Amino acid sequence: MPTSQGAIRLFRFAGIDVFLHWSWFVVALYELQRANEYRSPIWNVAEYLALFAIVTLHEFGHALACRQVGGTADRIVLWPLGGVAYVDPPQRPGATLWSIAAGPLVNVALVPVLVGLMLIGRSAGLAETSPDAATWLGAVAFINIGLLVFNLLPVYPLDGGQILRSLLWFVLGRARSLTVASVLGFFGVLALLALALRAANAWLGILAVFVAMNCWQGFRHAQALSRLASLPRRPGFSCPWCRSAPLLGALWACGRCGTPFDTFETNASCPSCRAVFAETRCADCGRTSPIGEWRKAGG
Repeated sequence: MPTSQGAIRLFRFAGIDVFLHWSWFVVALYELQRANEYRSPIWNVAEYLALFAIVTLHEFGHALACRQVGGTADRIVLWPLGGVAYVDPPQRPGATLWSIAAGPLVNVALVPVLVGLMLIGRSAGLAETSPDAATWLGAVAFINIGLLVFNLLPVYPLDGGQILRSLLWFVLGRARSLTVASVLGFFGVLALLALALRAANAWLGILAVFVAMNCWQGFRHAQALSRLASLPRRPGFSCPWCRSAPLLGALWACGRCGTPFDTFETNASCPSCRAVFAETRCADCGRTSPIGEWRKAGG
């Protein structure tokens, strides 16, 4: 996944920083040089900027929805394969589903707007008076629909694959749902590779490699979640964020003296050096909360 390292910070909106990866400029230059649908190259630039805007709105859909359900989202990175919103929703299927589905819903909302503008331009005779503008409107509407359809493919880690995983989570649980989604994603990789070879399209091949890497990471993460789920749990407590019961045993280490201890037995204090810890980390979702909130959630 792209990171903000080596990327340019473009702007900040609603507490969310938007970065543009350096590789975007290389691909943009290549694509603009080979594009020839317009009489003037200015419209090629305008089309690429429209793609940039649509992807940015899509990623803001993810980020704002994640915040709406109590998650954290403060960074978006745009790169040649699209965009990545770094979201951390509460580890519950409903919260995850909304955080993922909100991105494609932005594209759904844009469909009537962009198609409407295209039809208005056509009825006004734009194709005769300004053919480049008419072509641009049609291309932008097509780009938005194409991104919507592609993102909804049930291939992990695309939005469609993550939506499928969130729906399966209600039935199969957190670990098994991710296992099924990542395994199905490998079949999607094979389809993308076949399509890339048939169309001799290098970008599809690169995308297939990206999807394969994420499917493998998802599969490994699902295995780790399965092992975590099999460990004994302490009754009477639950994480305020993901509602999981905490692990049972001396699995927390004192940051001062290094002594392992069970924070729920000692009320978040080290039995050796008596250091008191204001926050207790959840092994399932990684978030921290005061020990008192764990009691409240559990009881």
